[in-house]
Amino acid sequence: MKTVILDNPGQFQLAETEPPAGPLPGQAVVRVRRVGICGTDIHAFKGDQPFFSYPRILGHELGVEVVSVASIESGLQAGDRCAVEPYLNCGACIACRRGRPNCCVELKCLGVHTDGGMRELITVPAAKLHRSRALTLEQLALVETLGIGAHAVDRASLAPGEFALVIGAGPIGLAVIQFAQLAGARVVVTDVNEDRLNFCHDQFKIDLTVPAGKDSAARILELTSGDMPTAVFDATGNRQSMIQAFDLVAHSGRLILVGLMLGDVSFHDPDAHRRELTLLCSRNSTPANFARIISLMESGQINTMPWITHRVSLAAMIDAFPSWLDPKTKVIKAMVEVDGV
Repeated sequence: MKTVILDNPGQFQLAETEPPAGPLPGQAVVRVRRVGICGTDIHAFKGDQPFFSYPRILGHELGVEVVSVASIESGLQAGDRCAVEPYLNCGACIACRRGRPNCCVELKCLGVHTDGGMRELITVPAAKLHRSRALTLEQLALVETLGIGAHAVDRASLAPGEFALVIGAGPIGLAVIQFAQLAGARVVVTDVNEDRLNFCHDQFKIDLTVPAGKDSAARILELTSGDMPTAVFDATGNRQSMIQAFDLVAHSGRLILVGLMLGDVSFHDPDAHRRELTLLCSRNSTPANFARIISLMESGQINTMPWITHRVSLAAMIDAFPSWLDPKTKVIKAMVEVDGV
């Protein structure tokens, strides 16, 4: 079967690999139809993704079709369209026992710690498949991205009417924006890319946008009537942005680090203590997030179709991928059509 392998940073190859054998108990073999490209894949290509080793088959944002299942207990059958929850957890560690499988001690994420879905067929635990009879394969491939934002907003426990600042309007930031809006927050968005701020205004009706720069803190202070936001989400994965985010949180507020980077983040302790700042890290999402997001998408409360700005086949992705690192290409979400190999 056709498989794209990231051999080393900046080096993809299209290879022929063996298809998976029939599923074992608790497993399903699925045909990968769509793969969304996210910041994790970009960082892996650049060589600065944490928890990563080479060679690796990327792909964790997956829209798939069930080929076969080992037993009927799963409720799945051949032909079912599903989103894949790509977080393989142990079920026994302290995090799993506390209902937090998204940060399992032994967590392996498809396409990051173990090989993912940039291939025609893959075997996954049946319990990690979330079926929808209404959503398209492209929509299903976007569920995981939305889950990152949903979980981050859950972590923040947003209250209706409070100011929530989202730093970074890439796909993860957009997911945070959508769920912050659903929670009733007054959302402010800042980004270095004016095109992305315009996208937020046009697609999500965000009126409070602030170009990132030396005057952004003063503008955010003005927009919040001198208070600063009580919830600040950093979705950039950029060290300098994450450090500066500490200074944008209101007294008694909280900072939620959603983006991930390879390195240390420091802050000035007296300032953090003076404001009694709460720091939260948000990792992945939960099974409940997947179920809720699919329901919201099916009911039309969440529309992600404007996100997909670029579509390519699996083979064509190899040449197209480097261009997506350039902001001039205006990529919001690239979608790989595996059935168009």
